Amino acid sequence: METKITILVILLAIGAIQGLIYGGILWRTRTIHRTANRFLATILFFFSYRLIVEILHLFGLGIYDTWYHILLEFNWIYGALIYFFVLSYVSPKFKLSTKHWIHFLPVIIEVIWSFFIKSQNFYWDGTRESLSWLGYWGYIIWMHYPTMYLVSGGLILFYSYKAWKLLKNPPEAHGYQLIQKHLQWIERVLISLAIFSLLFTLITLIDSLFFDYAFNFFGYPIFIIMAIITYWLGLEGFSRRNTVAFKEVDIPSEKEMAQLNLIAKKLRSKMEEDQLYKNPEITVALLSEAIETKPYLVTKSLTTVFNKKFSDYINELRFEELKRLIALPENEKFTLLSLAFEAGFNSKASFNRTVSKLTGKSPKHLKSTN
Repeated sequence: METKITILVILLAIGAIQGLIYGGILWRTRTIHRTANRFLATILFFFSYRLIVEILHLFGLGIYDTWYHILLEFNWIYGALIYFFVLSYVSPKFKLSTKHWIHFLPVIIEVIWSFFIKSQNFYWDGTRESLSWLGYWGYIIWMHYPTMYLVSGGLILFYSYKAWKLLKNPPEAHGYQLIQKHLQWIERVLISLAIFSLLFTLITLIDSLFFDYAFNFFGYPIFIIMAIITYWLGLEGFSRRNTVAFKEVDIPSEKEMAQLNLIAKKLRSKMEEDQLYKNPEITVALLSEAIETKPYLVTKSLTTVFNKKFSDYINELRFEELKRLIALPENEKFTLLSLAFEAGFNSKASFNRTVSKLTGKSPKHLKSTN
């Protein structure tokens, strides 16, 4: 048993030390994501704190002694920190304001309640009558049931979901454009934390309902997972501390925007009338000539109004035409690739790439859905 405890202490200590070191580095990093890095650092600090508390428990400290009254619970803070980490990451000018503090109300309640419950030990003389009604039942609910852990797990899941929605529909950043591929690591973080929260809640319930908190060494897998997540999260944050998820974009004036919208209208009209996208050799220059507009303005209109690159714009029109062709009964005798070429695709690779990008499936599914 001594060997198992030693191994457990080492594993938890590695995670805690990693969290403190990388948390400190992230706190001092100065980039456009400085605020987000500090929220991530704070998550690491609190994870490390929780691991250190468990290490002290393994050494018999923090259980009905002086440390017991000093080491308060902060389990309800993780959810809000996760949410504000993501919110500040996708908002280049984010500032924590008064309205945001409401999200930290649960942890304030937890700290006050934790202090109140632990203070009951000063009045306890072994009889129920020595405590007030609130003190007695509060102690029972807080110390003999997994209340704080279940609430913590629920908050992490709730805020991870809110953060996920932010990633998928980020707030508009005037003058900035998000680089989606630079957000993929945050998706991994949210998925990992949500899975961790589910495991945390499940193991806590099993421990409470079936083992009366007597798992011993095998009751600590959740803290080993926490140590691993802290270690990994520190590495993820450290390796991407200087990564910028935004690029600055030109914001057209009102006059320029009106001009670009007019060009976009011409593009739509020309595509509907002449179906220029069916020309496999179509280029920006040919399209510009067709609507009598300079090429750079056509490109700017596509990126500003349609939020698309020229190739994506053309291939999406070809894809819509392909779906129309597939739906016609007289085209059942033709292969999918021949219809794709008729719609304007100039190669099989381009066709496959477009279908995969727009549908997430291979081209063979197109005919089966019609």
